[in-house]
Amino acid sequence: MDEEKIELLSVGVDVGTSTSHLAFSNLVLERDAKSPSKRFEIKERSIIYKGKIIDTPLLDNDTIDVERLSAFFEDEYKRAGIDSADIQSGAVIVTGETAKKDNAKQIVEALSEESGNFVAATAGANFESLLTAMGSGAVERSRQYKKTILSCDIGGGTSNIAISRNGRVLSTSCISVGGRLLGVRPEGRIWKIDEPAMEVMREIGLHYKIGDQIPEKDIARIATRFAEILIEVMSGPATSSLAKRLMLTDDPDFPGRIDEYMFSGGVAELIYGGNGSYKDMGQILANKINGLKSKLTAPVIEPENKIRATVIGAGAYSLSISGSSGFMDNKISFPLRNVPVIRVDIDDSQLTHDHIVSQIRQAFKRFDINEGEEIVALYFNNPARAYYPELELFAKSIEAALVNSIHNKIPIILIFEKDIACGVGNVIRRETGLKTNLLALDELILKEGDWIDIGEPLVNGQVFPVTVKSLIFNRN
Repeated sequence: MDEEKIELLSVGVDVGTSTSHLAFSNLVLERDAKSPSKRFEIKERSIIYKGKIIDTPLLDNDTIDVERLSAFFEDEYKRAGIDSADIQSGAVIVTGETAKKDNAKQIVEALSEESGNFVAATAGANFESLLTAMGSGAVERSRQYKKTILSCDIGGGTSNIAISRNGRVLSTSCISVGGRLLGVRPEGRIWKIDEPAMEVMREIGLHYKIGDQIPEKDIARIATRFAEILIEVMSGPATSSLAKRLMLTDDPDFPGRIDEYMFSGGVAELIYGGNGSYKDMGQILANKINGLKSKLTAPVIEPENKIRATVIGAGAYSLSISGSSGFMDNKISFPLRNVPVIRVDIDDSQLTHDHIVSQIRQAFKRFDINEGEEIVALYFNNPARAYYPELELFAKSIEAALVNSIHNKIPIILIFEKDIACGVGNVIRRETGLKTNLLALDELILKEGDWIDIGEPLVNGQVFPVTVKSLIFNRN
């Protein structure tokens, strides 16, 4: 392998309220000459296969048909001519109302295992908003034209909102507005009503149930209220009691003027002129949004990718790469999946053994995790300088704070924002009794509440692919 350049195969899988599909991406990584450790950065992303889009198969209103879903994705791999063993990064996204299904976790676990040796599983609303902004092209457009863009991905069950400026996502949000919250057959009979649709019906004085006939004028009333709520949140913040009840996250944080708005997702296909019969209120919702978009304070533009925004974002943008100066014990098996990130706040002005130990213990307590019972990733900003006495103090403090983890042979994962992982790892090995099960990575930007998957090391063990995600099931 050329050690100045790496090519990775990535998959994005989206299991949504209405539809399911996947996409494969090729990622090209090159060394960053400006990085102290010459870390790799992703320089190119190209979509090499966009799969078929199917209706998400259901056994009943509360259960997804995992067997049929798995068979579909297995066929997609064959159609693309790709072996799951060759997949090195990516994400399985279980989105919208699907994330609330009884077997959501089972779906994620099954697809993660079958889709390759390093695939992240996620259903976090904010994380999906980030990926849809990237996959739709909103983030790149904000960078290219130096604009602030609010993108809104409207699917079957939720609308994911992100605000991007100068190539960065500043804020994300999500609300229960989607085309398949109310399912209606062509003859007008209701086959599906999700709780957000019940909320809207209660507010406007309608009392339908599954199996009832519903006239188009009442579908229009329901869709109108959903459209009004969505425009309210996109104009920010949510003020009506109904909008507040339907919010799945906090309001987006508006950084001033919005220059452009953009819609993506399945309903966006209809907003921008597509048509079709989907046995739901998607087309009517799209029409109502079109009728209200003049209330927005900036032009609405058409994105590069609409219904495929989530899956393209998942495959092409969910990957981070560690610095090239990590430290790994060869007894650790990869991939490491679903590892919670716990921030440890070290005050370098009072770098003492007791301070470091107490801060690590406080971090475990903050997460209600007993040290030594499970794998965690301890995340530090700049806990010590590359100065041997400080590194030795830090190393011995780590040993003292993680007595149970070391005794139970649980992998010790230390992650640093700055380029010190190799130095820390070598000093721990030399100065403490922690001789195995240690992984130290650096030059990663994480935050507390993140979960990560760490894949097989690349380039002779120098760098690690890391997928950052949010695992949130059955939020409501």
